[in-house]
Amino acid sequence: MTSPGDTSAPWAVPDHAPDRRPRLWTPGRTARRETRRRAPWALWVPGAIAALFLLLPLVGLLVRAPWSGLPDLITKHSVREALLLSLETATAATALSLVFGIPLAWLLARTRFPGRSLLRALVTLPLVLPPVVGGVALLLALGRRGIVGQRLDDWFGITLPFTTAGVVVAQTFVAMPFLIVSVEGALNSADRRFEDAAATLGADPWTTFRRVTVPLVAPAVAAGAALCWARALGEFGATITFAGNFPGTTTTMPLAVYLALETDTDAAIALSLVLLAVCVAVLVALRARWFPGARRLLRGRASRPTPVTVGPEGGLG
Repeated sequence: MTSPGDTSAPWAVPDHAPDRRPRLWTPGRTARRETRRRAPWALWVPGAIAALFLLLPLVGLLVRAPWSGLPDLITKHSVREALLLSLETATAATALSLVFGIPLAWLLARTRFPGRSLLRALVTLPLVLPPVVGGVALLLALGRRGIVGQRLDDWFGITLPFTTAGVVVAQTFVAMPFLIVSVEGALNSADRRFEDAAATLGADPWTTFRRVTVPLVAPAVAAGAALCWARALGEFGATITFAGNFPGTTTTMPLAVYLALETDTDAAIALSLVLLAVCVAVLVALRARWFPGARRLLRGRASRPTPVTVGPEGGLG
């Protein structure tokens, strides 16, 4: 029964009452779950073979590792020297990639100019270019008789080949594209309304880039920097071609592994284990919560927006 002044329908449900309406059965989600559980054997067999093929060399490395003498091998002077040099040059290459790679990624993602598609293809070319070819190209460009290196030597007395700086240059050449690809993808998927709002509030382009754009893509920058650092740490072909192999100057960990295989196999295995541990740590970091939102950005989704506030003088807070 309803009161005379009550105009609501007798079958209406009050706002505070729980929803007791029957729900329709939707087979979509259940079907998706069943599809995930029941994988065909035609996929299991080649998938297992592929996994075994990729994991077997790693298992062999772990089984044959000289675990009892591993601390002594890692602390040897030559091994420690190569390890420290690799860490220093990989960090320097990552820093250069951040300084120059982020602006290039922004230009490729946010501007339009003739030849942009060609430039994007050329920038990502080191991802698929054989490292030895990259080293030869660096020699022809930055060597003592290169088109630029000759001028650097004549005018400023700067020589890059066969020096530690040459190692950094070679590592930057092969590793920077990883950072550019990650940051450009994040910029393309990020919400541009926050940058438009900052410009409306009177922020200049540099302030907008520094206070709004960079925080928006920070997870992708961190992920790209980690990939860049790991790639630089493991670089071999371009380094030995452009910088040579001089102990204490250009002998990085991959080069030390290559040389140790001829004289000291245990030392080569120890160095390989160190490189393996570093690469695994980087991959775990990318998939864990050390870089919040990195997986969403790498999958092409937008990161969580950073709020834009106005300061007391009308600037960005």
